Amino acid sequence: MVQVSDDQVISLLLVSLLLLVSTSRDLLDRGGLFAALFVGIVVSLLGHWTWLAVLMTFLIVGSMATKWRFEEKVRISAEEANDGVRGWKNVLANGGMASIVAIVHYSYGGHEWSYLVLCSAISVAASDTLASEIGSLDPRTRIITTLEAVPAGTNGGMSPTGTLAAFYGALLIATVSTVLGAINGDGTQPAFLFTTVIVIGWVGCQVDSILGALLENRGYLGKHSVNFLSTFAGAIIALGAAMRFL
Repeated sequence: MVQVSDDQVISLLLVSLLLLVSTSRDLLDRGGLFAALFVGIVVSLLGHWTWLAVLMTFLIVGSMATKWRFEEKVRISAEEANDGVRGWKNVLANGGMASIVAIVHYSYGGHEWSYLVLCSAISVAASDTLASEIGSLDPRTRIITTLEAVPAGTNGGMSPTGTLAAFYGALLIATVSTVLGAINGDGTQPAFLFTTVIVIGWVGCQVDSILGALLENRGYLGKHSVNFLSTFAGAIIALGAAMRFL
């Protein structure tokens, strides 16, 4: 008889809650729900349920930011496609790196830096999402590469409101990560975890803007590719920080 641990039960309950909230609040379409199911199971069962809780924090807050003043975003063509309901590409673009971290963590018998790397990647996704969704209504937008004024919502654009929102997105994930790290027994020093997740989240958001300005605007990459590469960059920076300072 297969025994199910308490952590696995909590993981399955969280996955169920994720799907329930996503369905009831129209956060994800059908493809997005299947992708969320895959990501949720991989992250929680190959990692830990607290890992999924960090990812769910991003999904819920990010979706709320997407729907915030949505009609105004529509008027300036800065809204998320499909009325703000996210699909599988969006889920994998922002949660795919977390899944990869969980798979590598499980495959190699666990690693003390895995949680830091995962939280940093999610912090980048949260920082970028809040910067885009909240900053898209700020007319004081400039392209990150040349600082020329551009219309709000332009790929690679940055604004005072968006920059502040990016910081708060990273701060939110850092706070949740630090609290849940104490619950799952993560060995990373809390102060280091908290600081690193904030810094990498915000820096990763700027990486996303640079990729958007240089590659997305020229048609070399799509939005989802840019999002994934930014979370990948966040994970690599976190790994480098861990190797250097831990």
